[in-house]
Amino acid sequence: MSRATARRARQDRWLARVGGAFLRLLASTWRVRFVRAAGAAALQASGKPFVYSLWHGEQLTLLWAFRGSDAAILISEHGDGEIVARAAMSLGYDTIRGSSSRGADRALLALTRALQEGKQIAITPDGPRGPRHSYAPGALIVAHRAGVPIVPVRAFADRVWRLRSWDQFEIPKPFARVTVVMNEPAAVRAESAREAAAQTERFRALMDATVLPRDA
Repeated sequence: MSRATARRARQDRWLARVGGAFLRLLASTWRVRFVRAAGAAALQASGKPFVYSLWHGEQLTLLWAFRGSDAAILISEHGDGEIVARAAMSLGYDTIRGSSSRGADRALLALTRALQEGKQIAITPDGPRGPRHSYAPGALIVAHRAGVPIVPVRAFADRVWRLRSWDQFEIPKPFARVTVVMNEPAAVRAESAREAAAQTERFRALMDATVLPRDA
């Protein structure tokens, strides 16, 4: 390992510790509630695995909301992925590294294996580089291979900071009211991985339909 690589690793560890402490302090003030979660709850109660589908810009909020759930999360090997991975592990998640552009085959295999072992997994189909709210086919291929449904999930905070990043990354402000909305589990009906991958528009539409109830 070169000195530069070792120095970057130390920086990542330090940032992860600081970031994790900051997240716990900030998130402890959030008021989180779940709506329309009956479908996922039924799957959990039956012990059946499934895939959470969430947008990249909302992952911080959802990491906190589902902390301790023992889910496995796909995290990019790009850029600051190591920081996110360490923060996720501190909240009780397993992490699987890779993305559509780096380590894709290895990541898909690991995700499929996790589902076959009965775990829930979480994928950001517009990560790691966007475009924002696009839907890459990885989640569909994994769900098809494992024969499990996909549960679209969104996070809505009444007060947020939005970064000037491609995903408009959201950080709920102190004492924000956070509503986690979960759509009904959706099966990937396909005869092949190619057919599964062709359903990206259908599942992007399901994400778009995962919205705040009017009475929220």
